[in-house]
Amino acid sequence: MRDSVLKPDAATFQLFEKKFKALADEKRLYILHLVQKHDSVCVCDLAEMIDMPQSKLSYHLKQLLDAQFVTVEKKGTWNYYSINDEELNGVLSDQLCCLFRNEDKC
Repeated sequence: MRDSVLKPDAATFQLFEKKFKALADEKRLYILHLVQKHDSVCVCDLAEMIDMPQSKLSYHLKQLLDAQFVTVEKKGTWNYYSINDEELNGVLSDQLCCLFRNEDKC
C-alpha cells in the first residue's frame, strides 16, 4: 500500500462518514456548485441565489465546513465561502478508493 493511503480503522471510516453525510443532501450539493461557480461568495448572496433563509443556509454551510469542503473568510460583517478543492477532490481520490480495493490495485 502507498504511504498516502489511509489505514482502514474506525477513525478513518468516521472521517469519511462525516464527509459523505455532508454530500448526501441535494441542497448542500447545490450550495457547493454555486460556491464553486463564483469562486468566493458571500452568505448574503448565497441566501438570495437559492431563496433560503440565512438561518437554514447557515446550517448547511456548517455541515460543509465541518466536512472541510468549504472554507470561510470573514470580511467586515459577512462571511465569504470558497471551495476547498483538496478536501472535495479527496473523497474521490485513490486514497479513499484504496479502502475498497485490493492492495494490488492501489
